Amino acid sequence: MGDAEDVELGICMKILNITTGDSRDHNGRGRMFPFVPEKHLIPNRSPDFWYWQYIFYNTDDGLECCSDNAISFHYVTPRMIMVIPYLKSQVNPSKKRTFFTLMTGLIIGFCVAQLISYFTLYEGIKSFSLQVDRDSHSHINAIDARKPTFPEIIHEHPYDNSSVADQLKKEVRILCWVMTNPTNHKIKARHVKRTWGKRCNILLFMSSGEDDELPTVKLDVGEGRPNLWRKVKEAFKYVYKHHYNDADWFYKADDDTYAVIENLRYMLYPYNPETPVHFGFKFKPFVKQGYMSGGSGYVLSREAVRRFVVEGIPNPKMCLPGTVVNEDVEIGKCMENLNVTAGDSRDYNGRGRMFPFIPEHHLIPNKDPNYWYWKYMFYNTDDGLDCCSDNAISFHYVAPGMMYVMDYLIYHLKPYGIVREPHRLPAKLKIGEFLPPPVEEPANSNEDSKDDEDRLNKTTTDVVKVSEPDSREVSSREVDSEKNKTVPNAKKKIQEQSRLAAKLLKQLKREARELEDYYDSDED
Repeated sequence: MGDAEDVELGICMKILNITTGDSRDHNGRGRMFPFVPEKHLIPNRSPDFWYWQYIFYNTDDGLECCSDNAISFHYVTPRMIMVIPYLKSQVNPSKKRTFFTLMTGLIIGFCVAQLISYFTLYEGIKSFSLQVDRDSHSHINAIDARKPTFPEIIHEHPYDNSSVADQLKKEVRILCWVMTNPTNHKIKARHVKRTWGKRCNILLFMSSGEDDELPTVKLDVGEGRPNLWRKVKEAFKYVYKHHYNDADWFYKADDDTYAVIENLRYMLYPYNPETPVHFGFKFKPFVKQGYMSGGSGYVLSREAVRRFVVEGIPNPKMCLPGTVVNEDVEIGKCMENLNVTAGDSRDYNGRGRMFPFIPEHHLIPNKDPNYWYWKYMFYNTDDGLDCCSDNAISFHYVAPGMMYVMDYLIYHLKPYGIVREPHRLPAKLKIGEFLPPPVEEPANSNEDSKDDEDRLNKTTTDVVKVSEPDSREVSSREVDSEKNKTVPNAKKKIQEQSRLAAKLLKQLKREARELEDYYDSDED
């Protein structure tokens, strides 16, 4: 008996005169794959890699690797099965397609998160560039002359109905500016440009260094956490001076944020940009009306930007002069002083749309009631399917490789025969008007409801007293460590968690070694 069951089955099929069918789609793109999506979207390009010698049909990498009606991938971790209920109705860009589009997709995509810790995406990966263009978002061009290049590839969807998205792009003009630094230009920022960033009306990268590839806006600000607040102020001053009339809304994001810009436009559509308002994932401490998480990004109306730059920054009574690390807290205080409303970014069912962590950490969260996140969040929330809107906008701590996977799974992969019509656009609001608070409803599943035991009803909108962190988004581990010092039996709990973490890490390393051996093997 041979060890390779697939080979033996193939020999048997040949003896029985059973045809080996062609599973590719009408464009010759594959539909069934032996690796996780990332390994096909960003493959091993070495001509000696056994995969290229084994594949039956000529194939390509980048977006051309995989069909929009892909069927299967391999090495999907068991943990990702827990994400399926939400993914049945996950992130759907307002212009397209279906609840199931992301169900099939992101379940596969999230599985790569475990591997990314071991196979980090750096300059060694010859990835592709999705050119920023206001009229087309499908042309792929190489931008690193030092690396082997991709040919220009067109991966369009001529039969998709994007009329609503096209309308919103004209009516809701969004300038996106991404906070980055010279160290991250190639490692992170370039991948924002090649994925979600190209869907903004205007895309800017704010840094202390020049980079013609992105390109960057060079600010006269030092790098590092102590300079975050000064960097935010200088970035908005630049935007106000050069682009104030070119956009209606101004979205700040980090270089490890992933955003679905179509859904951001959908959320902002009813609001008048002359209304002083800003939106994001709202935290509760330090600011009476709440402040927005820096990592998930926050978006300011045109009037909010004007007040911030013209009335706030020059006045030390309105906005803190100098710089501090917790820029999201400070801009929240400044917005409140300027009477800029902290808007509600939740959808009509009360589910969040902008998130400070990766999707998995919201779908399968830390349920410890003492975890800082539950004390900081402004609104009641749930986990499982009830955590996240079907029109989610942004997530944080997204690794570069995952950005490509999410881009493919959201904008290309779709289950055949399932089409979801977009929601009707809401009525436009007058200046100063806001939508009514959402009505919290259970998700369309048997697993969750708004009254089940995993809903944390302890969360209220009352201001809580907590020690102010160095930076909520940058140093959450430090804050958690400080909190553990005051928890009874903290030492015992930390030891137990450390043992569990060490055990899990050992298991993951073993699995990673097995996968590396498999990828590098040239056996059957």
